[in-house]
Amino acid sequence: MTTAESTTARYSWGGDEHIFVELAESMSLRANFRAMAITTSLREQRPEGVLEICPANASYQVRYNPDVIEPHTLLELLRDIEKQVGDAIDFSLATRIVEIPVLYEDPWTTETLQRFRDHHQDPDATDIEYAARINGMSDTREFIAAHSQSPWITSMVGFVAGLPFMFQMVPQDRQLIVPKYLRPRTDTPKQTVGHGGCFGCIYSVRGAGGYQMFGVTPAPIYDPGQELPDFEDSLVFFRPGDIVKFTPIDRDQYDEHVKQVEAGTYRIRSRPFDFRLEPFLDDPDGFNSRMLEVLRAD
Repeated sequence: MTTAESTTARYSWGGDEHIFVELAESMSLRANFRAMAITTSLREQRPEGVLEICPANASYQVRYNPDVIEPHTLLELLRDIEKQVGDAIDFSLATRIVEIPVLYEDPWTTETLQRFRDHHQDPDATDIEYAARINGMSDTREFIAAHSQSPWITSMVGFVAGLPFMFQMVPQDRQLIVPKYLRPRTDTPKQTVGHGGCFGCIYSVRGAGGYQMFGVTPAPIYDPGQELPDFEDSLVFFRPGDIVKFTPIDRDQYDEHVKQVEAGTYRIRSRPFDFRLEPFLDDPDGFNSRMLEVLRAD
């Protein structure tokens, strides 16, 4: 059985309406899963006066109404939940497995990155060529395989509306590590699949950015008008805890997906899944293989 030691959280006040809780100083799947377990437990109890619950990479924040719930009462509740959750090794997270199609080395991010080579560590290579080289891979095909074959867990959603930060579900010595640009770009195409440090992301809107650009997805992940069927309940698609499988596609497949988006019929493929940390830590590759079979099932 795999066990994990939990560390005592650090609690701090954010003005009169927020409590910020730091569970660990550095990001790890264990720390993030504790944040998921604690915030899920708090959401299930949802005492009157708690307004918002926001999990993050290795922390979480709660917004509350101090006229409804006494701040120190809430603080003690959070400490009690932390003790109950412990290392979260037995916690089961009800989540989804989501398939995101990606056109790697697409023309739009390629054109964009060429405009910002003076911001980059390697002005003579594309972002994905640079990422492959510093990760000890022979070419971009090998890098794309490593990026797309293993799933990623959505550790938090934010920074801009609907943008998911994702952590690769592989042993630490196999995680893809790529630094951000030396200086941020002023432009990034919408729905760019990016990477900075150990984190993957998908840019939900066009704008500035500093992550390396590997490709684009035709799948909208932010729909402020809630016009597409995946957005009936929310403006944003991703939720913390979503497990993501990137699937490489070619240009013809990309164009077909775009037509479906324009027709208002496009759906992101997803399946419900209950994720537990212990079996994953005991056998990451075997667990991932079995988990992805759920996505392939009809």
